[in-house]
Amino acid sequence: MKFKFTLFFVCFLINVSLIFAQKDIECKTKLSLFHQDVTVKNFDIAYDNWKFVKDSCPELNIAIYSDGEKILKHKIERTKGEARKRLLNELLGVWESRLNYFPNKTPKGQYSAKSFQLKYDNRDVLEKSTEELYHGFDNAFQMDKKTFNHPKALYTYFSLIMELNEAGKKSLKEVFDKYDDINDKIENEVKNYSLKLNKLVEKQNKKIPLNKTEIKAKSSYKNYLKNYSLVSENINKMIATIADCSNLIQLYTKDFEAHKKDSIWLKRAVSRMYHKECTEDPLYEKLAIAYDEVAPSADTKFFVAIILVKKGKTEEAMNYLAKAYELETDTFKKSKLANRIGFTLMRKADYSRARIYYRRALKLNPSNGRPHLAIASMYAMSANNCGKDEFEKRAVYWLAANEARKALIVDPTIKQHAERAIKRYEALAPSKEMIFLCACSGKEIKFSCWINKKVVVPTIKK
Repeated sequence: MKFKFTLFFVCFLINVSLIFAQKDIECKTKLSLFHQDVTVKNFDIAYDNWKFVKDSCPELNIAIYSDGEKILKHKIERTKGEARKRLLNELLGVWESRLNYFPNKTPKGQYSAKSFQLKYDNRDVLEKSTEELYHGFDNAFQMDKKTFNHPKALYTYFSLIMELNEAGKKSLKEVFDKYDDINDKIENEVKNYSLKLNKLVEKQNKKIPLNKTEIKAKSSYKNYLKNYSLVSENINKMIATIADCSNLIQLYTKDFEAHKKDSIWLKRAVSRMYHKECTEDPLYEKLAIAYDEVAPSADTKFFVAIILVKKGKTEEAMNYLAKAYELETDTFKKSKLANRIGFTLMRKADYSRARIYYRRALKLNPSNGRPHLAIASMYAMSANNCGKDEFEKRAVYWLAANEARKALIVDPTIKQHAERAIKRYEALAPSKEMIFLCACSGKEIKFSCWINKKVVVPTIKK
């Protein structure tokens, strides 16, 4: 009896093993079939084989999830009503299963953000409230900030807290705090992609050709920088509706005593007051001095310098600006600081010193075209003060246009600004008729003012 039972059990195990082996073969076969279909974009044909493998062997291969996303997105685009809702939930389930079966290949922040972005884009179909969506994005951001980095997700995240503020469900302080968190994240991502892009730009500047992988990477980095620039611009427009000087002063005055030793709070408060041009109010000075006392740094020296500029203590302010630049050790931050110093000096019409800092900014971050545009603008603003006659004064605009072209070459995020600037400067430069009348084609003009540069008069065709 015992022998019969043992024999039965062995036979049972063999049959089970054969069933699993057969199933494994079937899964692998169907995996190969649907993957081939996805490769040639036969998504509808791929669906049945894909679904069998996903349901039967979910741990077999990550292609189940990467290909499944493509299949479902294709079907979602072509479906409406309840069928669309079912497919949307199926895609959300695919991402959830991917996290379960392949956690090491599924960044939590990235995929949680993707899930809630899909829910946001289909909030009516999936019946999702603003509160539910915001808390989903917020949990994803807090859980894994490192991989929560898609520009669109960051924009949606902030737009949701603005919706809640408008509905009276989030305070101004909560909106400002979230703006700072998201803005810091954007700045980190911009730094990351700028440094990567700069390596390729520097390689090209040395006349070393890029390989196919590098060319593709360069294009990708530029696209990310362009998208982060758009997101930053748009969230700044959103917060501008509530972040006026009156609101800022009221909020920071109320919270100052509780946070006067908190360097992060002070940094954010001073920075926002500066960017919103609320530096005339005594609170700005109070915040800047407190920040410098609590955590002296390049930042604090810059903000104190702004106070000194306002008080007309120009040379003392210059010392603080120089000290700020000297103290900053991070290359990317140093470039941003040089750009801010240049802007401060440009507003004081100290163009010569402003250009020095703008050029430093370019050297530290050559893929940022804004300093080129600033230098071009200073040339244009100096046109009436440079040159001996009307022709030479207008010739300054050729210099300005040339500088703006440099911005267009290195920085895709400011393409429209650069193109408008070039068009404007070229229209103000000497016309072909003026060049013909002065008979100075090919002549070199040197400007002895602060610009101290030369320009060659274009040759006109007869």
